[in-house]
Amino acid sequence: MTRKSPRFAPTGVQNWQELYTAALFEADKQELPSRIADAERALVLRARELFAAGGDNGEEGEAIDDALYALHALAELFETGNKPGSAASL
Repeated sequence: MTRKSPRFAPTGVQNWQELYTAALFEADKQELPSRIADAERALVLRARELFAAGGDNGEEGEAIDDALYALHALAELFETGNKPGSAASL
């Protein structure tokens, strides 16, 4: 199976935006939870980098907050849609 984008590598620096986009557009329900987790890890690592660097990182910081919110909503929708008897469907 070919991947649309690289998986999260804990020892390397990943582009959070690429992983976030891959999670949003993942069509395979089996892959979605891991895509969400990969993107969340990359976002948290980048947020820590920005915090440690200090300075004015307002725009990227807001984008990270928005992305984390969207990923949490997507994860919740996925979990709700996968409960037995649920009418929701991804």
